[in-house]
Amino acid sequence: MNFGRGPPVVLNVGGTRYSFSREVLKDFPLRRVSRLHGCLSEKDVLEVCDDYDRERNEYFFDRHSEAFGFIMLYVRHGHLRFVPHMCELSFYNEMIYWGLEGSHLDYCCQRRLDDRMSETYTYYAAEEPPGEPGGGPEGKGRRPPGAEGGKWLERMRRTFEEPTSSVAAQVLATVSILFVIVSMVVLCASTLPEWRAPGNRSMEEQSRYTAESVREPSGIIEAICIGWFTAECIVRFIISKNKCEFVRRPLNIIDLLAITPYYISVLMTVFTGENSQLQRAGVTLRVLRMMRIFWVIKLARHFIGLQTLGLTLKRCYREMVMLLVFICVAMAIFSALSQLLENGLDLGTKNKDYASIPAACWWVIISMTTVGYGDMCPITVPGRILGGICVVSGIVLLALPITFIYHSFVQCYHELKFRSARYSRSLSAEFLN
Repeated sequence: MNFGRGPPVVLNVGGTRYSFSREVLKDFPLRRVSRLHGCLSEKDVLEVCDDYDRERNEYFFDRHSEAFGFIMLYVRHGHLRFVPHMCELSFYNEMIYWGLEGSHLDYCCQRRLDDRMSETYTYYAAEEPPGEPGGGPEGKGRRPPGAEGGKWLERMRRTFEEPTSSVAAQVLATVSILFVIVSMVVLCASTLPEWRAPGNRSMEEQSRYTAESVREPSGIIEAICIGWFTAECIVRFIISKNKCEFVRRPLNIIDLLAITPYYISVLMTVFTGENSQLQRAGVTLRVLRMMRIFWVIKLARHFIGLQTLGLTLKRCYREMVMLLVFICVAMAIFSALSQLLENGLDLGTKNKDYASIPAACWWVIISMTTVGYGDMCPITVPGRILGGICVVSGIVLLALPITFIYHSFVQCYHELKFRSARYSRSLSAEFLN
């Protein structure tokens, strides 16, 4: 096969040869092949391929030739499908080697791969370029001169972003978790009547950040926690590679929502005074103080379970929307029918709880989810029959998208667990060294 003109470059993949020009090599869709264009020495070439023949300008790859043939069909025609009679995981391993991802597969093959990975609890990670953190010991010592600053920044990023990447990262994560727990305990305790009894203070008075309140133990603890979270957020922002991407991340947005209410409350107290109408109302300040509950979500940085939940919701938003649509459609139908049967027909058994369709919607949603508070229930025979149908329909409709969400949850969990195990191996190497 010959792609383009010029001095030929030959790829030998499992005994099958592919020839094309060096111009095509530069922008080749396969990342491993395109890396050959930037190789300046034979040592760099051997980091990409298994062997190299300088006289014939031939690169040898000890990989599955038939799988690479299907990958080349994707390069030429834009469609990537599994090789017949070949394990999906083996083909996916070949894709990862050449620089492709599961999203490059056609939709039908993507579903096959997801099912297979969920069944076998398998996750493949893309290979990191040699010399980057996590690339293994073979990448050490290959950094260009002057890259020590970048290496230090990368280590700092991993310390703050990956709790299992090093001893320092584990210590930092433990301290951060302790601050979150302490701040949550103080927040919960501040709502107890006994907490306000000594000073006979109300919630409005406790919402103020006065000089006296800051000197109290709870105020000191809160200020220390806020100072830690603020310093952590500022450092992570400074060492981040992409500042815009950092601001757009959900966890960083949550950090901002958890920190800013404290400073807003302090500024409101300073500029409005202690005896202003706003301070006496106290509603705004109580809302801002209660926003500290977002600190609990900060634990998602350190626990795989919370990360799995967030990643699953991100990947399954279509299924979640479908679930909401199912519920809304069923709610519209059953609420209209229940209001008609219980209140609209006026047969002498008028049920005031179903006076309107919006009121009946509450009964429908707690019946479909099988919660059943019992605050309202049908009293007519047709209404009770409709209630039974509503409960059964809710079970069926809620169960339909759950299978997709479950498989995605399992896959996300094992992906994150695999990544955590990778950093744990780095931590073990650090202990050994």
